[in-house]
Amino acid sequence: MSDPVGNVRHCFTPLAAYIVDTPETCMLACVRGKTSPFTLASYLDFGDDFCHPERTRSITLEQLNSITDWPLADPSVFLTPEPLHHWHKEFYDHDLQWCLIVVGAQELDFRISILQPTVGYHHFHGGISKLKQVMGRVHRDIQCYIIGLIAGAAPPHIDRSLSIFHENKDIIFSLGARMGTKKPIDNWFIPKLELMQSITASSRKVGALIQWSADTTKHAHISEIKDPAWHTNNNDYDPQICHHLDHQEKLQHFAIATALKSSGTHSNSEEFLEDKVDEEDDEDCDELTDP
Repeated sequence: MSDPVGNVRHCFTPLAAYIVDTPETCMLACVRGKTSPFTLASYLDFGDDFCHPERTRSITLEQLNSITDWPLADPSVFLTPEPLHHWHKEFYDHDLQWCLIVVGAQELDFRISILQPTVGYHHFHGGISKLKQVMGRVHRDIQCYIIGLIAGAAPPHIDRSLSIFHENKDIIFSLGARMGTKKPIDNWFIPKLELMQSITASSRKVGALIQWSADTTKHAHISEIKDPAWHTNNNDYDPQICHHLDHQEKLQHFAIATALKSSGTHSNSEEFLEDKVDEEDDEDCDELTDP
C-alpha cells in the first residue's frame, strides 16, 4: 500500500476487531444462528446465567483453515459485542415488546405521548407501538423513557444487572410477555441474550465497546456509497463507485502531502532522492579527479 507521501509500504493486518452484524459474526465463526459465535453455547444454553467456555481459534480452525496464521484470530477476541445490534436492537426486539405486552400497547403509547417535550430528546407524540423502519437512534431515544413509562407495571429490580435478570426472568413467562406471532414462547432461544454474557470479558480484552459499534460503518456506507450513487448514471454501478473512492483517496493523499510540504516537513522519499543526487555528484567529482 502507498502512504500519503508516495512511499510503498509492505503492510500486515493483525486482527484487532471485526465490526459486523450478528449474521456475519456467525458466518465468520463458522456457526449457525442457533449457536453463539463468542462461546460454545448452543441455543439450548442461551438462557443460562453464566458464561460458557470461549470459542477459540483452535476450535474454529477445525471448520475453517483460512485463518491459521492470522495473528489474534480468536473469535472471542475479535468478534466484539456490537452495541447497535446486541444492545439497542436487542432492547427494541425483546425488552420493549415485553413492556408492550405487560403494560399494554395502548397504555404505553398514551403514557409516552403525554410526556412534556424535552430539548435534545425525541418526542413520540404518536406512541411507539406502531413504529416502522426503526433505526438505532430511535432505539436509544425510547431507552431514555422506558424505565419511567413502565413504573408500577413491572418489577423494577429486573433492570439492575444481568445476573439479577436471570434470577427473575421467569416472571416474564408468568406474565405471558414472551409471545410469538400466535402463541406464547416457553424458551430463551435469544442469541443476543446469550451475547450479554460476553460484555464484561470482551471489555477487558478490547476496551470500551462503544468504539466497535456498527454506527460508524453504516454511516460510512451512506456517505461513501449511497450518496455518490445519486451522481451516477445507474450503469456499471460498482466500477463508478470504486473510481469515486479511488479519486477521494488520491485527493486526501494530495491534501496531506501539500500540508506536509507547506509546513516544511520533508518526506522520506524526498530525503532519499536528495541523498541519491549527492551520491551521484560525488561519483562525478571522483571521476573528474582521477588521473
